[in-house]
Amino acid sequence: MSKKVLLLYGGFSAERDVSISSKNDISAALKSKGYSVVEHDLTDVRSFLQVLDEEKPNVVYNGLYGNWGEDGEIQGLLDMLQIPYTHSGVAASVLGMNKHLTKILAANLGVKVADGEYKTAREYFEKGTSVPYPYVIKPVSDGSSVGVFIVKNADDARKVSYPNKSVAVLIEKYVDGHELTAMCLNGKAHVVTELKAKNEFYDYNAKYTNGITCHVLPAQIPDEAVKTCLHYAEVMHKAVNCNTLSRCDFRYNETDGVVFLEINTNPGMTSLSLVPEQAKYIGIGYADLCAELVENATYRKIK
Repeated sequence: MSKKVLLLYGGFSAERDVSISSKNDISAALKSKGYSVVEHDLTDVRSFLQVLDEEKPNVVYNGLYGNWGEDGEIQGLLDMLQIPYTHSGVAASVLGMNKHLTKILAANLGVKVADGEYKTAREYFEKGTSVPYPYVIKPVSDGSSVGVFIVKNADDARKVSYPNKSVAVLIEKYVDGHELTAMCLNGKAHVVTELKAKNEFYDYNAKYTNGITCHVLPAQIPDEAVKTCLHYAEVMHKAVNCNTLSRCDFRYNETDGVVFLEINTNPGMTSLSLVPEQAKYIGIGYADLCAELVENATYRKIK
């Protein structure tokens, strides 16, 4: 008898559309591997609980991105319900989503990070920053490059906007150079991709608009830089305690070397996404990758 998988998608975050766009591919992949798939758009928690009660799935495939999806919220709910789910657990999700905490952990492990500071958007607008131009300002807990600004001068600084002035932000030295990423699957990183976006950096539009970004796979950078990226990806995957899959992003130039930017504990799975592309490069098809996530699904057991 095949496992019943509830594919959870949609959600409440700024990345809802990304989740919806990946749903059909994930569903088709799981069905091709023999799983019984029930799709559910998370718009209301009570209706989700009702569906869980009615369908009684063996596994929940977490196809949510951003806040409420990959930050420990849905993971905690599923732990309480004792239902196995894909990707990382509560602690790993909370840590991976919080760029400030991840950066502290990385630095303590000898992983190179950019200089910078942590404050609220209100503090930034009222007091400015001690980080010199050029710098990057980004929300501490958003994904898909939502709310990221590259600030090269005072004119750029005036364009920075956060409707919620209480949001925590990171202001970091802008590291110019190659934009790189590496998937880690079951603790092992295999290859590095370079992202060459027509936009100034690999922002939301570059990630999800076909033709805007060129993926160079494998990245054409020095072997030593490749080894560093792979090593950093494995170190962070283990330190954050990710389950099955993660993806780390980096910047590289000859002066600064490889600089770790962030880890994603629930990487995108759209047709343009980097993880399926890297998996294919090392001989793992999209359907097999989705099945690996399902077979490794787990939850925190109540003793």
